[in-house]
Amino acid sequence: MPANRTDQFATMEGKSPEEAKFFWTGGPIEVAERTWFQSSFSGTTAFETDQGLLLVDTGMSILAPTLAGMLRQRTKAPVHTAIYTHGHVDHAYGLGAFLVEGQAKPRVIGHRAMPGRFGRYERTPGHNAAINARQFGGTVEHARRRSLQTFRRPDVPPDTFYEERLTIEVGGLRFELHHCRGETDDHTWVYNPERGVLCPGDLFIWGVPNAGNPQKAQRYPWDWAAGLREMAACEPRSLCPGHGGPVVNDPERIQRMLLETASYLESIVEQTIAALEAGSPPHVDIVRSIEIPRSDSPWLQPVYDDAEFIVRNVIRYYGGWWSGRPSELKPAPRAAVAREIASLAGGAVALAERAREIAASGDPALACHLADYALEAKPEDARVGEIVAALYEERSASEPALMTQNLFRSAAAYARSRRPFA
Repeated sequence: MPANRTDQFATMEGKSPEEAKFFWTGGPIEVAERTWFQSSFSGTTAFETDQGLLLVDTGMSILAPTLAGMLRQRTKAPVHTAIYTHGHVDHAYGLGAFLVEGQAKPRVIGHRAMPGRFGRYERTPGHNAAINARQFGGTVEHARRRSLQTFRRPDVPPDTFYEERLTIEVGGLRFELHHCRGETDDHTWVYNPERGVLCPGDLFIWGVPNAGNPQKAQRYPWDWAAGLREMAACEPRSLCPGHGGPVVNDPERIQRMLLETASYLESIVEQTIAALEAGSPPHVDIVRSIEIPRSDSPWLQPVYDDAEFIVRNVIRYYGGWWSGRPSELKPAPRAAVAREIASLAGGAVALAERAREIAASGDPALACHLADYALEAKPEDARVGEIVAALYEERSASEPALMTQNLFRSAAAYARSRRPFA
């Protein structure tokens, strides 16, 4: 976890799942007989069976010892099987910490698409490190100072794969694995009917679904919504999410959480497709036309991802990469455009000052367009950098979603380093 965000997580330590929601850290919590949930940034669920433990997710490698330490307060059983809900580094990289000395190698199950994900990580470790640095408020330089080893295959990769459905039995318990494209194309949700426990992975995270993420690969909110409805049909008694605290023995509330989230995604998807069908205007115009569903529910607040980004992911899937603006089909070099606009404004400093005036009048989005041009026209000018950095810091502070906050904070860091956004 980058240092500039640890404060937000630290303030949540010791709070109940209901208070902390997405940021909750704690455990072990017994969610059913011989079944425990623990979370440190991401969650791990452990089912103790007569053949050993079945784990759903294993956390991030650096945090897995904390998760394992929580679990080992309750059981010393060896790990028989591990299921990775998806191949992100905070879910599939910590299994080694849970293994007991001398135990046999556990079976590790993942979706058929998971090796392809790990292959992409190995192919583009620098790219992934850079976009993650921005996502948590830093710059590419921050990423280069850190090890790129995270973006590789996990130390204990899956050895068993499935396509759409898989049912396994461990120690007399049945575990139903369901593929559901959502945050990733390799996502799995798991249900254990005997104990009534649902493990949705990141298909539920105590916040607006992470179905938009502007820097990451394609996401699938339409399949995601269908998967949530399938989960609800199982009528689970307890829910162990990918992030945040569990819901224990409250089936009515779990139904509401799953179905309301499904409806939220469906509304965004249907409105976006309707806008595409109505003449397919430029993408930004579609985004502005969508009415984002409003909810007071604690599980549908934009604490991490931003609903506007979900709209853009739907557009990307159906609409290609071109924005729809003619000048952006084969554009001039961005720096050249920036210099010309700065020249018309009386120089980069004047353009930056005008951006500050517009922000002060209550239109930070428009101000940031001008600020970008000012910085790109003359990145070496310290005055321009300070003005632009201040604008993005102010905009970051006004945003509710952590991802949006941090991308704007990253923009401020670039401006202060006297570099255009790269």
